[in-house]
Amino acid sequence: MTTSTSSAVHVTAKDLVGHGVVACPNPKMASWSSHPKVFLNVAETGSVKCPYCGTNYVLEGGAAHGH
Repeated sequence: MTTSTSSAVHVTAKDLVGHGVVACPNPKMASWSSHPKVFLNVAETGSVKCPYCGTNYVLEGGAAHGH
């Protein structure tokens, strides 16, 4: 999981915790600022925004084919 800008966290297939799903907060976030863990489907559209903290996750390579 890498952060290329302050507004987006770029993830790859190896960062996913399930089929097209990323968990937030992510391991790089400070524990003092965490919120309840949520699972967000990033594969469907290629990006997703956390409803708690507003972190935008972007899947490298974009949305999965067939969605």
